[in-house]
Amino acid sequence: MNKISIRTGTAAAFCAAAIAAVGGCASTPVPNEKIAVAQASLQRAEQNGAPEYAPVELATARDKLARAQAAAAHHDELPATQLAEQANVDAQLAEATASEKQSAKAAAQFDASLQALRQSTMQNANPN
Repeated sequence: MNKISIRTGTAAAFCAAAIAAVGGCASTPVPNEKIAVAQASLQRAEQNGAPEYAPVELATARDKLARAQAAAAHHDELPATQLAEQANVDAQLAEATASEKQSAKAAAQFDASLQALRQSTMQNANPN
């Protein structure tokens, strides 16, 4: 009877360890999905002016994405996932920075046009 309870306890412990191992694998985010999201964010940033207006942020995103891809190729899931998430955030920052700088440039051009129009109007109103 004692041997049976030891075997049952050992089997139960083995099953618990197997379930924990499978559960651990299931809860680990798949780095390839995170890498795909980061690639999409990087492409959006590139298409929305980041190469011109946010080159540093864009370069940082590209570097982290390349490092995430390398880590994934070596089956280092945690670093690959973390780097892909960071690359995604950096790409979003590059896109937002580019958008802000484009808006600021457009506002400055509008202000300059408005100033020129005011000067032209003042000159036409006061013909000396």
